[in-house]
Amino acid sequence: MGFLSSSIGKKYVMGLAGLVWTGFVAGHMAGNMLIFAGPEAFNRYGHAIVSNKALLYGTEAVLLTALIVHVVLAVLLTRENRKAKPNKYAEMAGTKKRSNLASRTMAVHGSIILAFIIYHLITFKYGPHYQVEYDGEVMRDLYRLVIEVFHDPAYVVGYVICLILLGIHLRHGAWSVFQSFGINHPRYTPVLKTCAIVYAVIVA
Repeated sequence: MGFLSSSIGKKYVMGLAGLVWTGFVAGHMAGNMLIFAGPEAFNRYGHAIVSNKALLYGTEAVLLTALIVHVVLAVLLTRENRKAKPNKYAEMAGTKKRSNLASRTMAVHGSIILAFIIYHLITFKYGPHYQVEYDGEVMRDLYRLVIEVFHDPAYVVGYVICLILLGIHLRHGAWSVFQSFGINHPRYTPVLKTCAIVYAVIVA
């Protein structure tokens, strides 16, 4: 319990939980690209996911646990940082220790992304259940729902804004987690930062 009570321990575990979601959003993005292959390919993809109940529930349990751990530890670390605010000014005197805007606003766009995830689930997982049939197999017409939802300009604007914030969150989190793990070297850190930027842009 001593490890988790330390700031380093919280960052380490929070980073691991974040990596779970980092991997998930990449897979989720890749699957969503099937929408460009047409209604049948996209609907069969969605049907294959929900048909494997063991995999579905297991994945949802892991994601939910990782999300709760990530959010709770993020809140605790933010509170600890605010309590240590008097010491913060001395640290920020040097430019090398000065955190960038993405780092200072992680809690803000993280909260917006959390709200977006909840709304996203309400919209698609629990939204209207249209049906379609392919080769005698009935399944949910998720393609129709996506097209229907994205005909709403307000939703599209909000979606794009959230994806930009997700990109910023991923960009900072993807490389800083390695820093938390102790992988911080003048030779490797710039490479990790570049990879994080490329990854975040592709996903977003």
